[in-house]
Amino acid sequence: MGAMPAARPQSASAPAAPIPMAASSVNEADTSAEGIARAITAAIAAKRLPPGTWLREEALGRVYAVSRTKIRAALLLLSKDKLIQTVPDKGAFVSRPTVEEAREVFAVRRLLEAEVVRLFVARASKADYAELQRHVKVEREMHHAGSTGSLQERLLGDFHVVLAEQAGNKVLADLVRELVGRSSLITMLYQSTNDPACATDEHESFLRIAKAGDADAAVANMMEHLLRVESTLHLSNEGPRAALDLVRALLT
Repeated sequence: MGAMPAARPQSASAPAAPIPMAASSVNEADTSAEGIARAITAAIAAKRLPPGTWLREEALGRVYAVSRTKIRAALLLLSKDKLIQTVPDKGAFVSRPTVEEAREVFAVRRLLEAEVVRLFVARASKADYAELQRHVKVEREMHHAGSTGSLQERLLGDFHVVLAEQAGNKVLADLVRELVGRSSLITMLYQSTNDPACATDEHESFLRIAKAGDADAAVANMMEHLLRVESTLHLSNEGPRAALDLVRALLT
């Protein structure tokens, strides 16, 4: 991992800002340690929690209306997935992948998603294709509506997660979900110039090829897509180093 902040963000000493969500709505979802870890992973994938964000236990406890013990359990799960790094006497921070890690993440994604594609082509039903087509439609509608930022980026990543889930191997799907989250950190840190409209076109093209039943062609298409996304990263430096306070990140 890259070096973490030497000190806590300056905003840490400021009075706590209002939490931008109702605790009741969070409770109705899933406030188990696993559920909280999934929610934080989703926030990272949606680029609401950039690399270096300080994950304050007290603030997270208020967001999810749970004890610090449960928050620590969730953070431990995230740490195992390499999405956060715990610094002694400082706290937990959203990880800052190095250039080498960034390249390795995309290399592993290519290996895993090649198998995902083969499994998907072999077993996908009409309903599976219909679900992914609806996903692509939402991606395109977001683009045509002029939407930018975290939600659109999350949709693009979620396409790969849904595809992995439909491949029928839960362990493989969990690994892809973790890597998509780490990819979101990488694209934030290394200022990706990926065009969402181009990514959506490629998702649509992939579905056409997969539906024709040619697994090799579908794998080749997915590899081209992942290589193009990686090529949009500026992997020549460590990216911005400023950390953001958790509450401030949630309010943006």
